[in-house]
Amino acid sequence: MKAVRVNALSEDITDVVIEDIDLPTPGDGEIQIRIRACAVNFPDLLMVQGKYQFKPPMPFTPGMEAAGDVVAVGPGVDTFSVGNKVVAGLRTGGMAEMANTQASSCRPMPAAMSYEEAAGYTTAYLTAYVSLVRRGHLEAGETLLVHGAAGGVGMAAVDLGKQMGATVIATASSQEKLDVLKARGADHVINVNDGFKDKVKELTNGQGADVIYDPVGGDVFDESVRCIAWGGRLLVIGFASGRIPDVSVNMPLIKGFSVVGVRAGEYGRRDPAKGAQNIAAIDEMAAAGTIRPYVYATFSLNQAAEAMCQLRDRRVIGKVVVTP
Repeated sequence: MKAVRVNALSEDITDVVIEDIDLPTPGDGEIQIRIRACAVNFPDLLMVQGKYQFKPPMPFTPGMEAAGDVVAVGPGVDTFSVGNKVVAGLRTGGMAEMANTQASSCRPMPAAMSYEEAAGYTTAYLTAYVSLVRRGHLEAGETLLVHGAAGGVGMAAVDLGKQMGATVIATASSQEKLDVLKARGADHVINVNDGFKDKVKELTNGQGADVIYDPVGGDVFDESVRCIAWGGRLLVIGFASGRIPDVSVNMPLIKGFSVVGVRAGEYGRRDPAKGAQNIAAIDEMAAAGTIRPYVYATFSLNQAAEAMCQLRDRRVIGKVVVTP
């Protein structure tokens, strides 16, 4: 089978190649999947660059989440049969024609979604759910400020925030991105290049945002501290800007807000019961068709490096997907 392979770490993703590799028959508890679509996520880029906390041994195949068809079942598997459509949660291996994975890491594919949509909803919406429900305790009637709102995890937060009854302010870096966000239900949109502190205060009658969802970090985090409401929750999702910011602890003291770290996967690993509830919640929404990722573009397996570069260069709105 053909697979994307990383034989050496590279900052500019130049060492990503396509190779023919052998795939063994599925082992105990495993299923073999014909991959139909694999979402491209920011951690994929970090792994290729050697910057992610999980560093797979090389050579490896990127791809953390995929959707496809079960083509073989290993011993001890009774949850899936050949022909089932599934969503697979992977650490690596999704950018390939086939993959073996534990059946326990797979779920039935939502009937309301295409392969491309199904490949791209789990990580984004699970991050948004853990952030807003478990960690941010967002309530109906509150104001939610979402940064990086045109990215996969940002757009998921906009969707979920609206479903939870919040007034959603979305920031992004271009008019094209703002137009998409407005069309998908954001109440207000702000071009982050123009600054956002004053506009957020204006939209909230001087009170500031109750919950701020920040996957960007850097200067965006710094400015967020200046437009958060009393008792607000500033959710740290990641540092896509590249700079990990600092906060003087007198600011949370004076303004009465909390800085809350969010690691959706770790949340589920440390509390498996609640982790299962979180997955069930987003799967229920997916099955009902109330959440649906925005697929900006699809790329062939040979174009996987370009897909990752588009994500790196902030050219993506929503999700990009590789279709082997």
